Amino acid sequence: MKAPLNRKVYVIGYDAATALGSTFTATWQRAVRGEAGFRRVTRCQTTSRSNVVGEIPDWDPLAFDFIEARDARNWNADFVFLTMVLCQRALAHAGLPMDAETAPRTACLVGSALNGSDALRIAIDNYTRHGATKVSPYLLPNLCANLPAGKAGMQLGFTGPIFSPQGACASGNHAIALGARMIRDGDCDFVIAGGVETCLIPEIIQGFANMWATIKVEPGDRAFNDPTQASRPFSIDRKGFVLAEGAGALVLAAEDRAAALGLTPKAEVAGVGWSSDAHHFTLPHKATIIRAMAEAIDDAGLTPGDIPHVNAHGTSTPKGDKVEVECLRSVFGSRLHQIPVTATKSQVGHTLGAAAAVEAALGIEAMHQGILLPTANHIPDPDLDDLDVVPNQARRQRYEHFLSNAFGFGGTNCCIVFRGV
Repeated sequence: MKAPLNRKVYVIGYDAATALGSTFTATWQRAVRGEAGFRRVTRCQTTSRSNVVGEIPDWDPLAFDFIEARDARNWNADFVFLTMVLCQRALAHAGLPMDAETAPRTACLVGSALNGSDALRIAIDNYTRHGATKVSPYLLPNLCANLPAGKAGMQLGFTGPIFSPQGACASGNHAIALGARMIRDGDCDFVIAGGVETCLIPEIIQGFANMWATIKVEPGDRAFNDPTQASRPFSIDRKGFVLAEGAGALVLAAEDRAAALGLTPKAEVAGVGWSSDAHHFTLPHKATIIRAMAEAIDDAGLTPGDIPHVNAHGTSTPKGDKVEVECLRSVFGSRLHQIPVTATKSQVGHTLGAAAAVEAALGIEAMHQGILLPTANHIPDPDLDDLDVVPNQARRQRYEHFLSNAFGFGGTNCCIVFRGV
């Protein structure tokens, strides 16, 4: 194999669709206002008490001119069209054309935790109600993790590598990290990296509820009459995460190719740290999480004292938030109280495989504009009183780096340091 080129990797564009808005602009505007985008589920019917979720508002694939009604019937895994739309918009934001020069050098890495589970549900329903011949011949393609990236390539014309990093709730960061390594080494010049999740079906909602992972909003809870208060990372009354659909896509570029094409960098992918727990399939493990954070900082050529902000995994679970804070204390020591630690999931919910990509896009925009997005719905927890979570309202602050954490089921951890440019 050829020696790596050791190129710097820039983020030159991004897009997102979240419970706050179906576009990045709509999401950003509401995020800065400190809003949260939760409501009782309308995508399906469920008797689960975990019925407060994050749904992408006004999401209609048929509103896009390249999606016809027949395509929508055949491609009934919603993550397919959502990926296609996000990739198209992220490339437009980056200003990157797909032509004979760029297309063969552009890869697409889009991760997901649950893939086309919505299409599988439709197929099972058709099978049990109407018989074996009513199972769609498109079922298997709808379930393939790489198909959304493949369909985006068919639409947009890029022919570099496509695959789906499967890192559960850390998939988005894995996609960014792998894409950055591929560009650094010279395998490609550009990467569309991110994650997508369309998980709001009864079985998934109930499965998380039965694990006691998601919040059960019952009478007396402050979210019962106001569902927007359901996700509250680091709060004393946190009770579990809010399951949400969503997607995020970042366009990465080699420094030399971005300059040659006159593309404007928004941030640099400065450092990556990743590990696995070898501990438990859901419970976080401090030693390996600490290592992932420390290695990301070191890979960026920095020390913990150089990190001015942390975008936490911050799911709003009692155990998960507590362990993450213990890990942050180990990495940053007595200085932790000086470092704003924010949780985007307080506003958009937990989008599983899309979470880290959504948070990276919002985090880069916030760094670029000199803003710290808030941790919404916060009520202080005395056990976490050394934490500045930027409670409830955005804050003006200039900073040049931030650490973005992502941890997933199976004990997979991926942390990334982004540097402002």
